[in-house]
Amino acid sequence: MRATGRRAPALLALVSAALIAADTLTPLEPLRAFGSAVYGGLEDAASAGVRWASGERRLEELERENARLRADLLAARRTVPSPAQADGYRIAPAHVIGFGRDGTITVDTGSDSGVDRDMTVFDGDGLVGRILRSGPGTATVQLATASGASIGARLEGSREVGLVTGVPERGLLRLSLLNPSAEVKPGDRVLTLGSRDMRPYVPDVPIGTVTMVEPAPDALTRTALVRPFARFTALDLVTVVLGPQAEEAAVDASAGRGATTARTADGDEDTAGDADAPKSGSKSGSKSGSKKAKAA
Repeated sequence: MRATGRRAPALLALVSAALIAADTLTPLEPLRAFGSAVYGGLEDAASAGVRWASGERRLEELERENARLRADLLAARRTVPSPAQADGYRIAPAHVIGFGRDGTITVDTGSDSGVDRDMTVFDGDGLVGRILRSGPGTATVQLATASGASIGARLEGSREVGLVTGVPERGLLRLSLLNPSAEVKPGDRVLTLGSRDMRPYVPDVPIGTVTMVEPAPDALTRTALVRPFARFTALDLVTVVLGPQAEEAAVDASAGRGATTARTADGDEDTAGDADAPKSGSKSGSKSGSKKAKAA
């Protein structure tokens, strides 16, 4: 046991001397450079991956916020009061990932996000179209300029009602007003009329601007060509309107306002009662004072 204990320091000294000699006689710098290059590259790749994932999440958050602001702006444009105007819309942002030859596009949001057929689609410029069909992760949108598209519309100023149909060969729309005597001129803005239950189109979405009034002296309707606001050849981020906010939220908000009104009314009544008390007291006091004066 004592011999083993004495050999240990000697072995440690020999190993240390061997390592020092190897470091002195053998160039280890290339090995260190190789290790630094390999592990440094791995570290940079891992860091870049983390930054990429973080950037993607941030981009998705910004896109959702952008879509929400668009929906709020659209709701604020409404001219007819409704719960949707007060509480906004439920929306889903989507990217355009494909263009079809039949006047359709494909977006990367589907039924898994609540997207269903006959829902309004618009972007930062104006109306894009409606959902034609949807799958779990994608949906097909019929563009407003498609040959089969038919959209209830009205003029922004006069509120004259009509129908907008696609003119795909020219990339334009045709507005047919129900009133043949309606005044319409180039520059007039056209908005969606709105559908029952807000499907397929919610009201007051900007469609486009009148560019030319078509001559039709014997027609029963007044027609005009409309240039759409949306750039259908450069679509990217769009917004799908899922519907108005849940009715429960509107009811809760109304209940809160009602409770506030009731508390205010109760406070007014209490104040009124407190104000009446001194008057009655002063009256009784004046009466008793007059009686005493007569008795004297």
